[in-house]
Amino acid sequence: MLLGEHEHTLDDKNRLTLPAKLREHLGEHVVVTHGLDGCLYAYAQADWERLSQRILELDPLGKESRLMRRHFFAGATPADLDKQGRMVVPAALLKSAGIDREVTVAGVYDHLEIWDRAAWRTQLQEVEGSAEDVAERLANRD
Repeated sequence: MLLGEHEHTLDDKNRLTLPAKLREHLGEHVVVTHGLDGCLYAYAQADWERLSQRILELDPLGKESRLMRRHFFAGATPADLDKQGRMVVPAALLKSAGIDREVTVAGVYDHLEIWDRAAWRTQLQEVEGSAEDVAERLANRD
C-alpha cells in the first residue's frame, strides 16, 4: 500500500528519488503517465496492468472511452528505478503537469501522485474544504 506525502526535488536530469518504503511496494518497474487534477501518476507494473485492463474494457467506439485511452496511454512511459531508487520523469510529462523542480509525491493506495509542490498545497486546501461534504454524499448513496 502506498501512503503518505513526501517532498522532493528533481535533479538536473529530471530524476526523482523515492523513499525506500515506497520503493518496496513499487518494485523496479514503474509506469508514469498523465494523472487527473493536474498531477502525474506512477504505478507499479502490476497495478498499471490492472488499470490498463479497466480502461481497455470500456467501449472503444465511445467518445469518453477514447478520451480516457488517449489520456492514460499516449503519455505513459516506463520509468524503471535505478539502484538509488531514482526514476527519470520525462520532460514532456513534467511540463504537462506544470511541474518544475519542487515536487510532492503522494501515496494514494495503489499509485503515486506526483505534484508540483505549490499545486499540491492548493489541492490539499480544496480537499480539506470539501472532504466532509463528499463523504456525506457518498455515505448517503443507495
